[in-house]
Amino acid sequence: MKARILWIEGKRTESPSFVSALRKKDYLVEVVSTGSAALARLLEIDPDLVVINAPSLRTSGKRICRDLHEKIATLPIVVILSPEQNFTGETCARVVLKLPFTIRKLLNRITPLLPGDGQHMLHIGHIRLDLERKRVRCQGREARLTPRLTHLLEVLMQHAGEVIERQQLFKEVWETDYTLDTRTLDVHISWLREALEEDPRHPQHLKTIRGVGYRLDV
Repeated sequence: MKARILWIEGKRTESPSFVSALRKKDYLVEVVSTGSAALARLLEIDPDLVVINAPSLRTSGKRICRDLHEKIATLPIVVILSPEQNFTGETCARVVLKLPFTIRKLLNRITPLLPGDGQHMLHIGHIRLDLERKRVRCQGREARLTPRLTHLLEVLMQHAGEVIERQQLFKEVWETDYTLDTRTLDVHISWLREALEEDPRHPQHLKTIRGVGYRLDV
């Protein structure tokens, strides 16, 4: 699965939007026409990247950029400007591009900001796991995982909605049948909850099934 992009663009733009070209390359692009609409949809869409087409909005995009950054500080933001526009001072944008430019230049600038390709991505519900970069995103939160945590979450995602016994998790993730040291698994589950849950003490995704194991709800 290609990355999910939230594209903010006015309805009457005179500049090239690049949206259709990105969709042809299998990116999932959702277009909204105002900054307030983007904020309203942000957590629901949970994009990997936001693009602000400032000329189409008759603005520099700085306020929209700042508001988005306050919502999700780790969110990569790209701002497109007209030749006469400036984006000076402190900025929350990772990339600022001035028109005119080609779709190739746009792709070259946004690709380093995006997760890996579909071969290395798991996406279930609001959880997106980048197996190659060992990063997870869930409803606006992003975290880097250790190789062990990445493997553990991968197994849980592959069996989403199913109760997985502790013995199975030890066997698949630690490659051992030894299950007496349960604290090792418990600690790793708590670290995953820190990455996934809004309130790790009251998890909505990673549930403990007492006496049996764990279940990932998405």
